Amino acid sequence: MALHDDRPVLTGLLALVGVGLAVGLVLGGGALAVTRVLGVDGSSATTTATDVGSLYLPRPSETGEPSGPLLTLGAEPGQGASQEPSQEPTKKEKAEKEISLSAGQTQVAPMGQIDLTGVYPGGEGAVLQVQKFVSGGWQDFPVTAVVSNETFATYVQTSAQGVNRFRVVDNDSETASNEVKVTVG
Repeated sequence: MALHDDRPVLTGLLALVGVGLAVGLVLGGGALAVTRVLGVDGSSATTTATDVGSLYLPRPSETGEPSGPLLTLGAEPGQGASQEPSQEPTKKEKAEKEISLSAGQTQVAPMGQIDLTGVYPGGEGAVLQVQKFVSGGWQDFPVTAVVSNETFATYVQTSAQGVNRFRVVDNDSETASNEVKVTVG
C-alpha cells in the first residue's frame, strides 16, 4: 500500500509543507538578489559627509553702509516707525477691527447644523472661539474658526430648544462679534 492511499490528510500536509519550503526558498533568494543589486549589504548603514558631497560656505565679508531709507516695522500692522506713544484708535480703525457674524439659519431642529460665517478685517490667522449665551453669561462652545482672507466659517449643533444666542471672540485681542439668534425646536 502506498502512503497516499492510507492517509490522505498526512499526504496533503506533507505536500503543503513541501510547497511552502519551495516558495520560501524562491522568495528568500529573490530578496537576497534584490538587496545585492541595490547595495544593501549590511556593511555600514551610516553615510559620511564625503559620501554625500561637500558643503561650500563663503567667507563672511563686510557690507557697505545702507544707501536707502531705513524702515522699522511696528508690532501692529499699519503702525509706522514713529516713536510717538500710541493713541486711542479712531472710529474707522475700530470699525476695521470689528468681527461681523451671521448665521445661515434662523430656525433648526434639535442637533441641526447652524452655519456661522463672518468677516474679521485685519484678523488674518486669528482663531475665533464660538461662545453661547447660557444662564446670563457667555460660555465657550467646543468649536473654533480660523480667519483666512479676512473671513471665517464654521458650524455648531445644539439640542437646547428655544432661542440660542451665539457669538465669536478673538481671545488674543479680546474682540467679540455681534450676537446671532437661532431658534432650535
